[in-house]
Amino acid sequence: MSRNPCASRDRRACRSGFTLVEILIVVVILGVLGAMVVPRFVSASSETRNNALKMNLNRIRSQLLYYQIQHGVFPDLANFADQMTQASDSAGNTALPGTDGFPFGPYLLEIPINPMTGSATLGDGAVGSSDWFYDQTTGDFRANDSAETSSY
Repeated sequence: MSRNPCASRDRRACRSGFTLVEILIVVVILGVLGAMVVPRFVSASSETRNNALKMNLNRIRSQLLYYQIQHGVFPDLANFADQMTQASDSAGNTALPGTDGFPFGPYLLEIPINPMTGSATLGDGAVGSSDWFYDQTTGDFRANDSAETSSY
């Protein structure tokens, strides 16, 4: 003969669910853990964008110097994308890669996207007026989306 534990006077042995207090304690603990973990992910994402920006700047700056060595001047602001992504002659005229008489370049496959803004506009204006700042007389190339990143 089996005994039914719920038939005894001690009803605590029979309960089969969680109390409201127990559920609230679990929710509070999960909230505290979440509050500690989420900021780490946010800062990691920001750090990743900064590292990507610095890598893009190093790559572009090195290719600008290479262009300047081969041509004696930096690319024009108005023709920057063509002069950096296509073949060129010593005067800076551009053509498709492999065209006879255009022995230099291409220096970049494409103008990289600024990871802080998500686009790749180029200009020589104030901070915030474009994604990238470029001075064709000095070859200065930097991010132009904020005062912080323009210092890279």
